[in-house]
Amino acid sequence: MSIPASAPSSLEAVSDRIADLCDTIAPRLVAIHGPRRRSSTGIIWRPGLVLTAEEALEADEDILVARPDGSQVSASLAGRDPSTDIALLRIEEQPTHESPLPDLTFADTSRLRVGHFVLAAGRRAEGVCAAFGIVALAGGPWRSLRGGHIDRRLHLDLRLDARSEGGAALDLDGTIVGMTVLGPRGRVLVIPSETIERVAQQLLAHGRIARGYLGLGLQPVRIDETVADAAGLAEPKGLIVINVDSGGPGQKAGLKQGDILIRWQTDPLHSIRRVYTLLGPESVGQSVPLGILRAGKQMSLTVEIAERPKPQE
Repeated sequence: MSIPASAPSSLEAVSDRIADLCDTIAPRLVAIHGPRRRSSTGIIWRPGLVLTAEEALEADEDILVARPDGSQVSASLAGRDPSTDIALLRIEEQPTHESPLPDLTFADTSRLRVGHFVLAAGRRAEGVCAAFGIVALAGGPWRSLRGGHIDRRLHLDLRLDARSEGGAALDLDGTIVGMTVLGPRGRVLVIPSETIERVAQQLLAHGRIARGYLGLGLQPVRIDETVADAAGLAEPKGLIVINVDSGGPGQKAGLKQGDILIRWQTDPLHSIRRVYTLLGPESVGQSVPLGILRAGKQMSLTVEIAERPKPQE
């Protein structure tokens, strides 16, 4: 089988285009070093502000950022949100005789489809590194395991160097569609631009994302099958209250240690992961009826969800 004469030039054009994209994004990519010197990547969002993957950030302190020119500067944490895997760092702005980088503009991801080419760019000590692949899955909104609202489910078919986590995902137009992170079993995910813009603004303003708070320590527990059948539960499972925070929403609602939560509104409740999902930012201020078992008897109590208190310094 003969190869058309135009094929090599077409491949060369694509190759040159990818190399040009790496050169274009390079001034925005920094390397981030934690106290144990694990390296990841960050994206300069605005002058003095760097976006990165929250899970790759080892600690809140002793963070070093290596700029594109190789110089290093200390960084402080402006905010982090584990539920969406986004963190924001502050660094000293770099004096330069050149024009400063403008604020980063993200691209809308709604036009991304399965099969579209995507470039994942990061930074190592040696310089910019890259991986090239396609969009393997392009879905709608979803909830992370920690309850964060992610605007689109985007998986990439490529092999990502761990040091590139927190780097930029670009389409072939050279626009940034999100940030690359490593998911379960090494799957490469994109935190989409819509999520980053929403969360970064809140982190800049408040240092964190509001989360719902029940003031309860919970643990999965099996329920006697006769009691479960009487309660109309398909599975004999619930969440037992092992501690109640003083003055918290749970205590104010009348919940006690030893109570077993079996329903959130009308839905069965037997997973702590499900509780994390339900306690998203939009839950704050809601009044929710909880179905419980107390000494084997069914009851319903209404709890008003509060905002999770800021951790003590």
